[in-house]
Amino acid sequence: MQTGMHTDTERCVRAVRSKDARFDGWFFTAVLTTGIYCRPSCPVVPPKPENMVFHPSAAACQQAGFRACKRCRPDTTPGSPEWNRRADLTARAMRLIADGLVDREGVPGLAARLGYSTRQIERQLLAELGAGPLALARAQRAQTARLLIETTALPMAQIAFAAGFSSLRTFNDTVREVFALTPSELRARAPERRTGTTPGALALRLPFRAPLNPDNLFGHLAATAVPGVEEWRDGAYRRTLRLPHGHGIVALAPRPDHIACRLTLTDLRDLTVAISRCRRLLDLDADPAAVDERLRVDPVLAPLVDKAPGRRVPRTADEAEFAVRAVLGQQVSTAAARTHAARLVTAHGVPVDDPEGGLTHLFPVPAALAALDPATLAMPRTRRTTFTTLVRHLADGSLDLSLAGDWADTRARLLALPGFGPWTADVIAMRALGDPDAFLPTDLGVRRAAKELGLPATPAALTARAAAWRPWRAYAVQYLWATDGHPINFLPV
Repeated sequence: MQTGMHTDTERCVRAVRSKDARFDGWFFTAVLTTGIYCRPSCPVVPPKPENMVFHPSAAACQQAGFRACKRCRPDTTPGSPEWNRRADLTARAMRLIADGLVDREGVPGLAARLGYSTRQIERQLLAELGAGPLALARAQRAQTARLLIETTALPMAQIAFAAGFSSLRTFNDTVREVFALTPSELRARAPERRTGTTPGALALRLPFRAPLNPDNLFGHLAATAVPGVEEWRDGAYRRTLRLPHGHGIVALAPRPDHIACRLTLTDLRDLTVAISRCRRLLDLDADPAAVDERLRVDPVLAPLVDKAPGRRVPRTADEAEFAVRAVLGQQVSTAAARTHAARLVTAHGVPVDDPEGGLTHLFPVPAALAALDPATLAMPRTRRTTFTTLVRHLADGSLDLSLAGDWADTRARLLALPGFGPWTADVIAMRALGDPDAFLPTDLGVRRAAKELGLPATPAALTARAAAWRPWRAYAVQYLWATDGHPINFLPV
């Protein structure tokens, strides 16, 4: 699979005829005779090839006047893996749009974050996705509206506001145009699984491309969970979320064909952002077929992939938080790192109320950590300096770990900080920035696995061998880590 697949008509037709779900999100099929658009895996009888045209995004289909299919619900497909794999302008723009930036700051805000003119961004997105940032954000608002209509008992006026629409009329018009149904008709057709009893509470299903191996994904998050901010409870990973308009608590649990997501938000306007961050946290827009196909080429990795395909990279819901935790975890055990982080949370985190009682705080923001007395940190002087320098740069904005950042530039800025070696920079690149090719040749677990598997022992030699795994070396790390008996590799019981 590759960028611009929608231009390869023959390949798209084959994918539609085979109803191959691996292609969902890569392109969309618009049917000229019916005026609807579908995902490639739509269960209906495929139309004749001459009646199909292909678009790179749901927004492009909507701009061309097509309505979403009521059977396959193409607006609910996993996002394109391209935006997680790439670090160019289009990919960074799409990550920010998914995070709701256009709704909060408009296209000028998007341009300012990316350092380009609005005209350049419009031109780039139109060329690659067939739609500009406003149309892409509108498609996302429509998807959020559908979600709220079908899963809550909220009044339509509240849904319009929560989904980011400027008026009830715009909300009604958009829903009718995109889904060929009024909001009330859309609600009437939905299964009876609404959550309206608790204000701000939602039960959602987060789709992914199969296969997905939950063991290392949830095992890692649970084993490294910071008390008060994260926990594993009743088969779900739970954590607090700091969001633009308030805060939230999410519970994420693996299911065979989706991730069950329970969200409690103080402000429903944060729904789109919360979903985006949960998807990034669990790496749900990854393309496991492409990843595993590349890694299977290596005869050493092939048995590991065949044994447990579909491993994801456990990421983060807060980039600055993860960077702080990476420094706290330098040269100490997982338990010690959790203890250090828990002390900071108790002393400097913002308290929150959890209906289930297990979570107590939001992780402290960099500004709060930059104001603390370094003498209170129970760590060696050199690591204390690393910590205080990091939080100061995060607080004053001279270090940007946001979705707008360039991976290579950010990694170079991290390496320029005192106490930041390749391991710390690359683990932040892997789990906070989302670089799928970040590699950890000096990591103890990676080196132990390499020795056991007969791979080169030195970091330089292992890096050279790992060139064949590019651009998916971060996923190779997950397979190497999984050879060990550490709790991070196992789904909690």
